[in-house]
Amino acid sequence: MRPTRLAPLLFLLFAMAGTVTPQSRSSPPPQEATSTLTVRIDGLRNAKGDIYLKLSRDSKAIEVRKVEIDANTLTARTVFENLPRGAYVVSLIHDENRNEKLDTNFLGIPKEGYGFSNNPSKRMGMPKYDETTFTLNQPQQAIQIHVIYW
Repeated sequence: MRPTRLAPLLFLLFAMAGTVTPQSRSSPPPQEATSTLTVRIDGLRNAKGDIYLKLSRDSKAIEVRKVEIDANTLTARTVFENLPRGAYVVSLIHDENRNEKLDTNFLGIPKEGYGFSNNPSKRMGMPKYDETTFTLNQPQQAIQIHVIYW
C-alpha cells in the first residue's frame, strides 16, 4: 500500500440557468430524497494525531474531513447531512503523526490505522469496492467503522 496524500476538500458547484415566461406554468422538479449519515469510529489505539475520513459515491470522493478523537473513549463520530440516497463508501486513516498520509513500512504494511465501511477483514492490499459499498436508503442511517492496525 503506497502512502496516500490527502487531497484538499473539493466541492462541485452546480448552477442552473433558464428563463420562464410569465405565461408558462411548469411544476417544480421532484425533490430527490436525502439522508443523514452518522459515522461512528471505534478501535483507536490512542488519541494521537487526527482521523481523516473520506466519503465517496460512485468511486468519486465527495468530501474529505478531519474528525476529532474523543480521548476519553478512544472513539470518533461525524455526521453528513443532506446526502442523496444511493451507494457510498467511507474510508479513513488514523494519521498519528499528522503528516497527512498513511505511513507504511518497507514492505508496504501500514504503520497507522485505517478502516472502511462494512469493516472488511484485515489482509494485504485494498479491499474490493463491493466489500466496502453500502446503500444509504433511510432518512437517518448510521454505520460503525472499526480501525485496523497491523
